[in-house]
Amino acid sequence: MNEAQSELMDWLRDAHAMEKQAETMLSSTADRLDDYPELQAKLRQHYEETCEQARLVGQCLERLGEDTSTVKDVMGKTTAMAQAFSGVFASDEVVKAAMASYTFEHMEIAAYRTLIAAAELVGDHETKRVCEMILPQEEAMAKWLQERLATVTQQFLTREMGSESSIRR
Repeated sequence: MNEAQSELMDWLRDAHAMEKQAETMLSSTADRLDDYPELQAKLRQHYEETCEQARLVGQCLERLGEDTSTVKDVMGKTTAMAQAFSGVFASDEVVKAAMASYTFEHMEIAAYRTLIAAAELVGDHETKRVCEMILPQEEAMAKWLQERLATVTQQFLTREMGSESSIRR
């Protein structure tokens, strides 16, 4: 295996771990956003896409005779659980979750663009095809979040102002 193929394998393992981390983040965050049904529904929908993305990336590794990285998967899930747990104590969890999700989507976009370029260079047409199929899903989620960051922020602040005014009475 040449250096470019070796890097592609490492990046595929990273992408698998990234998707496993996203699964944990999306699931745990969505479970706590009952007051924001549109955001909650979108996170749950993207969770389903993310599970499929992890499966597809895992299949690419298997096809190439490689395994996913258990260590990377566990580290990603642990990080996601810590992020989710810290959100429980933040009164502005929904705003921070929307910001974190938006940021994470852009990391995924960059990862899949990198994988597409690497797969093309090494002639791995199937991995390139899979990554080109996943990329628009990540871009769509990032765009959806971008279009709603202001709304989520304003909904949160409106709720907070309503709570504060009722406490002051």
